[in-house]
Amino acid sequence: MSNLGNFYQDVISIDPRFTSVDRINDPMLLEPVTQSAVRNIIASAAQQGINLIVFETYRSQNRQAALFAQGATTLQTVGVHHYGLAADLVCLVSGEPSWRPSYAFLGPLAEANGLVWGGNWAEPNVLHSFVDMDHVQRIAVDMQPQLFAGTFYPDNGYNPFSPTLA
Repeated sequence: MSNLGNFYQDVISIDPRFTSVDRINDPMLLEPVTQSAVRNIIASAAQQGINLIVFETYRSQNRQAALFAQGATTLQTVGVHHYGLAADLVCLVSGEPSWRPSYAFLGPLAEANGLVWGGNWAEPNVLHSFVDMDHVQRIAVDMQPQLFAGTFYPDNGYNPFSPTLA
């Protein structure tokens, strides 16, 4: 059953930034469960002395195409960021975003808050060809094709770590 007629259609698809090529870090473009989880992760990281910021939330297909053309990504088509279900969380070091620190801390924080971490895609014993250490998302990798096809959008009870749909 498609829940796509909710946050994606009601908020994201009508946002004036829907086709923007700019980086968008607005937490209000994260669906509410994802938004809450991201805020909790940032607060938990702060308790560990790690200063995290939301670097990117929503990403349009136009931005993805521009990033691909620049060689900044190997993915031609935008993924979960387009649906308000993913965020890139970046460490602030001396007041500037930095990808140098280890992001291993993010995996347990993401999972504790019901999000999949791009460092292992919820499969810690699998060697992945694509690793995105600062990325978190609220959808299991095996559900992404249904999301992209418009036949599935997670409801409030969805758990990406559960083998069955909520």
